[in-house]
Amino acid sequence: MQTYVALEKPLQQKLVINSTIKNWQQKSEDKKIVVVVISEHTHIRHCYSKASTNSTMAIASLSLNSLPTQPPSQHSRKIIDAPPSTSLHYGSSGGGTLKPIVISGDPPTFVSAPGRRIVAVGDLHGDLAKARSALELAGVLSSDGRDTWTGQETVLVQLGDILDRGEDEIAILSLLRSLQNQAKEHGGAVFQVNGNHETMNVEGDFRYVDSGAFDECSDFLEYLNDCGHNWEDAFASWFEVSENWKQERKMSHSSWGPWNLVKRQKGVIARSVLLRPGGPLASELARHPVVLKVDDWVFCHGGLLPHHVTYGIEKINSEVSKWMINVNEDDNGSQIPFIATRGYDSVVWNRLYSRDTTDLEDYQIEQIQSILDSTLQVVGAKAMVVGHTPQTTGVNCKYNCSIWRIDVGMSSGVLDSRPEVLEIRGDKTRVIRSDSGAFSELQAADYI
Repeated sequence: MQTYVALEKPLQQKLVINSTIKNWQQKSEDKKIVVVVISEHTHIRHCYSKASTNSTMAIASLSLNSLPTQPPSQHSRKIIDAPPSTSLHYGSSGGGTLKPIVISGDPPTFVSAPGRRIVAVGDLHGDLAKARSALELAGVLSSDGRDTWTGQETVLVQLGDILDRGEDEIAILSLLRSLQNQAKEHGGAVFQVNGNHETMNVEGDFRYVDSGAFDECSDFLEYLNDCGHNWEDAFASWFEVSENWKQERKMSHSSWGPWNLVKRQKGVIARSVLLRPGGPLASELARHPVVLKVDDWVFCHGGLLPHHVTYGIEKINSEVSKWMINVNEDDNGSQIPFIATRGYDSVVWNRLYSRDTTDLEDYQIEQIQSILDSTLQVVGAKAMVVGHTPQTTGVNCKYNCSIWRIDVGMSSGVLDSRPEVLEIRGDKTRVIRSDSGAFSELQAADYI
């Protein structure tokens, strides 16, 4: 069952809804469509046709007078028209001696960044303050409040799960986009991989969304309207203005029950508009891979297995990206890439390498070591870096340090622990920790 904010035709004229909240269902031969309609003078602009029905459905945005358009990054056109692999070259600034970074795949899958420092940051889960602290700790973000890239030619990799459990999700995504643009000017690079919470939200699974994150979606759509519906302008600058929007919203907070219900419905609909397959924020996530190989290091959220590599990591990345941007406008869920996003042995859900080895028998440890070694051999890497499972002892490595587990549960919505990051320089690795803070006694097993 798929959920949409929709109206039936006619769509030739601007429609205004003044009715109260109501739900209704429309059935077709092969699917059920749940439609949520709410007041607030919603206007409809963009529509598309269903192949299986004669009715035309229109997605509605509550806080805008029209549906926000997809990011104008040409990403979707590349996915359809470009060869299976594309390359991007950019070099160091100021006549540096390092060779240019070479990126292959769409979304990025293989990266050659010879001689560069690599830093990896784990799950952020909507906590902008902790995200900034982690990035400052990694030496890539200024501490003067200007959010300036200070990493020079560093390569930053964020391991996914920016969404859920915190209220500043879009602001974090916006900040990383800003750093990505700045890093290129200095010969560095910023990459993200999508985690299970990114794929869950594109599927419409909002079980772990913080109430403040629903509000952020509503605020962002209004800000997008203020920016003339220019996605690039709004998204790139949101991290700079989001705090002001949040404070203004809190000052106008009302405890009146019916209004809170309307407010929550408004947030749910705003999130659905942004994150449905083909929505502007889902299309933004589609720019990022599920698996990334930088030199001889592999980065993914949950963990790569031999059958994932046999299937093809570039193919996995492409399929997830196409699903997120809804290339075929297929809304029955048939495009959801199972091997990457579904099941507990999928790339974003796998916890095989993150289990506590004290609970395992020797033969089990040997089996996992063998699986990991086989995976790395096939993909041509010496080690893998994963997030997904909070490590209550901090960033650590296992299995002869061929797997690094870097999710420390830093978000206030998870363990509220101190940030830690992994630094890779050639054959040397080190964990960078702050001097203050302690881990919460909450159990990591309570989180997914």
